[in-house]
Amino acid sequence: MKLALIALMAGSAAAFAPSTKSGSSTSLMSGLSDLEALAEKSNPVLKFYDPLGLAGSNIYGESNDASIAFLRHAEIKHGRVAMAAFVGYIVQSNAIAFPWAKVGGVDIPAGLSPPEQWDAMPVEAKWQIILFIGFLEWFSEAAGTHYMRGGTPGAFPKFSDNTGLIPHPMPLNLFDPLGFSKNKSAEQKEAGLVKELNNGRLAQIGILGFISEQRLEGSVPLLKGLVTHYSGETMAPFSS
Repeated sequence: MKLALIALMAGSAAAFAPSTKSGSSTSLMSGLSDLEALAEKSNPVLKFYDPLGLAGSNIYGESNDASIAFLRHAEIKHGRVAMAAFVGYIVQSNAIAFPWAKVGGVDIPAGLSPPEQWDAMPVEAKWQIILFIGFLEWFSEAAGTHYMRGGTPGAFPKFSDNTGLIPHPMPLNLFDPLGFSKNKSAEQKEAGLVKELNNGRLAQIGILGFISEQRLEGSVPLLKGLVTHYSGETMAPFSS
């Protein structure tokens, strides 16, 4: 839970840079004009909205196209983290769990909120999660064509295409492990990308709403009484 919030805060500015789309392909690597076009598809009412002027920036001295790709990748990634965190928060808050009580040899008491469940985990289990996420982050940057060098922002490389970068064979890929999307048309994939973008944006608002209400009761009126108070440190993953 805390890791998800940290990841979201790191990419919060990128959440305002709309998605891009390149012509008839599903690549998101494109310039400002395509950025504006997809912004209208993702929100026909608001359309292109970039109050901070991020779409015209040159991050780390890179070209504008590369900078747009960087921001797009950040937004997609944090949207995915937020969607997982939002669903996970609801699942854990309703005591839906695996049928074993121990985590790393430690019993996790029942009735805890998601942040409290994280606090109750042994430090070894926390590091295991953090290192696994670190591996996925490293692999996504090291494998395939980088999203700032002509690759597709948001596309996670296939394990099967980069066996030299992983310590042992991986039977399934992280994205679409069962291959449900391989036969979809370009139009279906494009529509799916727009839906993912909007769902990710909404999920970022949702998970931050849960956390805010837990820390400051009444800060999110719609959630008042639905989530329990949390007195710990949300931004400190190793605090108790």
